[in-house]
Amino acid sequence: MSAPGSRLPLSHAAYDRAAHHRSDEGWLAGAWQRGRVVLISSGSATPVTDTGRLAHRPAATAPAGPRRFLGLVDGVPYFAVTAEPDGDSWLTLREFGARADDLDAGLVVSAVALEQWHQRHTHCPQCGAATVETQAGWTRNCVADGSQHFPRTDPAVIMLIHDGADRALLGRGRQWGEGRFSTLAGFVEPGESLETAVAREVFEEVGVGIRDIRYLASQPWPFPASLMLGFIARLDGDPAITLDPVEMAEAAWFTRAEVEQARDWTDGEEAAIDGSPLRAIPPHLSISRFLIDAWLAGER
Repeated sequence: MSAPGSRLPLSHAAYDRAAHHRSDEGWLAGAWQRGRVVLISSGSATPVTDTGRLAHRPAATAPAGPRRFLGLVDGVPYFAVTAEPDGDSWLTLREFGARADDLDAGLVVSAVALEQWHQRHTHCPQCGAATVETQAGWTRNCVADGSQHFPRTDPAVIMLIHDGADRALLGRGRQWGEGRFSTLAGFVEPGESLETAVAREVFEEVGVGIRDIRYLASQPWPFPASLMLGFIARLDGDPAITLDPVEMAEAAWFTRAEVEQARDWTDGEEAAIDGSPLRAIPPHLSISRFLIDAWLAGER
């Protein structure tokens, strides 16, 4: 289900991953000759044009480095190659992702996720020996015991909690500036269902019970390897907040009018509600913003 009148960034990959080609070295060699390349830095930046489009280039002009096959776009092979920025046109996914089209966003999300994974998994978790890239960048093999390792994805739940009437529960992490609030979120633990994780995280962070937990949408978030699973849920019982001081700096119930004003401020217009501690919500790139906009549009 999607929020009325909105589209979740980073979640609509408009290309064919063509995974069956990843083990075909002959095909990959030929594909490289006619392919296009997305450059990704170790800091997850990529070159972008003046119009905000991904500045991919012919494979023949790409720097040396591992060739990670991303997929096919209208029959044209696309690869990712690691390279360091050589100008001011390099932007991170956070900086240009909200205005990227589905194709550019999908290619960069995959390229960033692979780059982040390869940086963090250079050695075998079983024996400690070095690993090497295989399957066109989609696996790593241990040089000692031959074990094969796959890219990691960490499921995390993120949720908009409302009271069934006119208020939403938002929190501020300790790393955020004053006045900036977001939806609650947390990682799914081993052996835990998504719905159980939603209820647990809400209770742990703010001491509130919830019901009517409903899935809304998901978003890949490669910083470094999360898959954000978005939910909306309703207060069950006492709305009083018991804050976890380690996880949260503050949390509060905000009226629809307060949230709408903070949305306007975030999008470039000064908020006008005097005395409200809520001055900003997440930007459009985030699934948190998607969930907030869905609630503002009437999702229950």
